[in-house]
Amino acid sequence: MPQHYDSIVIGMGGMGSAALWQLARRGQRVLGLERFDLGHAMGSSHGLNRIIRLAYFEHPGYVPLLRRAYELWRETEALAGEQLLFVTGSLDAGPEEGRIVQGSLAACRAHGLPHEALSAAEVNRRFPGYRLPADYAAIHQPDGGFIASERAILAHASLAVAAGAEIHARERVLAIEPAPGRVTVVTERGRYEAGRVIAAAGAWIEDLVPGLRGQAVPERQVLGWFQPRRPALFAPGAFPVSNMETAQGHFYQFPSWGIPGFKIGLYHHFGEHGHADALSREPTARDEAALREAVRAYFPEADGPTLRLAACLFTNTPDEHFVLDTLPGHPEVVVASPCSGHGYKFASVIGEVLAELATTGRSRHDLSLFSCRRLAAG
Repeated sequence: MPQHYDSIVIGMGGMGSAALWQLARRGQRVLGLERFDLGHAMGSSHGLNRIIRLAYFEHPGYVPLLRRAYELWRETEALAGEQLLFVTGSLDAGPEEGRIVQGSLAACRAHGLPHEALSAAEVNRRFPGYRLPADYAAIHQPDGGFIASERAILAHASLAVAAGAEIHARERVLAIEPAPGRVTVVTERGRYEAGRVIAAAGAWIEDLVPGLRGQAVPERQVLGWFQPRRPALFAPGAFPVSNMETAQGHFYQFPSWGIPGFKIGLYHHFGEHGHADALSREPTARDEAALREAVRAYFPEADGPTLRLAACLFTNTPDEHFVLDTLPGHPEVVVASPCSGHGYKFASVIGEVLAELATTGRSRHDLSLFSCRRLAAG
């Protein structure tokens, strides 16, 4: 006979671990399933930290979720007894009429966020780790920063276990079998039954939710850490996190933290798509060269020795917005794919969203941007 739970969460990354905690704190008997180790480096949440920012150039509709995310990150810190959210301020930079600068400005104005519009010269003077071209501009928003992503997963998992949750790592899920009012999850080791299942399997979600095949596409991404020539310029108090639109692509940056090096990534990197199991996790000299080019052009005081390279995965939808919904025709299955390289910062609030969907079928938050049905319609 299958073991029975109130809810089952598949995937113990940023979203799944937060959902597990939110369900456990509601008194549910809940199981978390993870095909790799708890806190692994095969998915999307490793690499020490992830940016969090309120000036959301992607769409102003994300800002209310972000405000709640900040509240829940602070609550998680207090309960876990460790700092997880680090405020550095954020910069959104590039050509003044470009998507990043104008989108950031629109979000700030729509939601009354404190911000400053800066010229390239003002950025370079105030934050001398940057060297923006003269024709660039930037929006500075003081609440941006980063989340200690690896530690936050373990914090959510630890809180969940303390509240009675059960976690099975190294147990691959083979299938989800929904039926009216219940769902069976089949793994390599057995069968489990629950009233609801949350599929938060990251780049493997297309294997479990056939409707997302071709709609949630894994992409290889590489991050780099470089030793600064002047470390003080890249300390958290001196260097805001940033997104930057350039002729070479969209880059994102972090101050030195955890590793004594400036961290940078190229959004969509080389556009390498495929099944999550087929994409290489081994960085190459070509990966390093693409990141080094941007360091030399825009952050020359960080152009020291390479300290670390790491590959992770994006899971991209066609419009790059999240999927947070119950599965059409199967309300027993909650689908979570946040998603497209900008999701981690929301993990705390998405855990709340998923727990609400799993327990009541609806959320207090506006999820109209994130429906499964929009992908089928497209």
